[in-house]
Amino acid sequence: MDKVVFIAMSGARENMLAQQAHANNLANVSTTGFKTDLAQARSMQVFGEGLPTRVYAMTERPATDTTTGTFIQTGRTLDVAIDGGGWLAVIGADGKEAYTRSGELQLNAANQLVTGSGLPVMGNGGIPIAIPAAEKVDIGSDGTITIRPLGEAAAELAVVDRIKLVKLDEQSIYKGVDGLMHVDDGLPQPPDLALKLRSGYLESSNVNAVNELTSIISLSRQFEMNIKMMKTAEDNSTAAAKILQLS
Repeated sequence: MDKVVFIAMSGARENMLAQQAHANNLANVSTTGFKTDLAQARSMQVFGEGLPTRVYAMTERPATDTTTGTFIQTGRTLDVAIDGGGWLAVIGADGKEAYTRSGELQLNAANQLVTGSGLPVMGNGGIPIAIPAAEKVDIGSDGTITIRPLGEAAAELAVVDRIKLVKLDEQSIYKGVDGLMHVDDGLPQPPDLALKLRSGYLESSNVNAVNELTSIISLSRQFEMNIKMMKTAEDNSTAAAKILQLS
């Protein structure tokens, strides 16, 4: 009975973890640049006495679906979307370089260029981008930031910096608990000067709400099945105990 309970319990536990991942995806269906988290478990043989007929569920390393979402035109000059598979380099809450495709950029009180969640955007020089007071700020397709300083004529433009865009190896990236993408070795990645931006656009989340809802329903039924297996094991144990009492 112990083996049956253990196997059913491991299955229920993995179902709960997968439910959390899909619920988080659904919660971010309208989050700009959000990438779908994948949940996967595989069968793992139980080693021990007897025949190898039992398996339990084991979660594999979670992965992220990095396919591009839909581009939405906003017309706002500080909104940017990345063409192709590139990423914006930002400084995470831990002070290390991290990556996102959330392009709702803005200026904070210190005139730093930050994401919608307040993370500083990196320039190609490896430091956060600071923009002087300006009449107008424009972001070119290559990430170059051009301003018209306060009080200057329309033709007096100045180049401030260039947004750092990087290309990441899909085999060595993972999403952290901060929702940002990281690389395995944690080292800053070199800028890719061939990547392009679209100013005035935002990339939508790539979450498919129908698929996520269907997965949640399926996982819920699997969880119930595992609970029934544990209840059946308990009933069998109770019946066996009664037989032993009669003898």
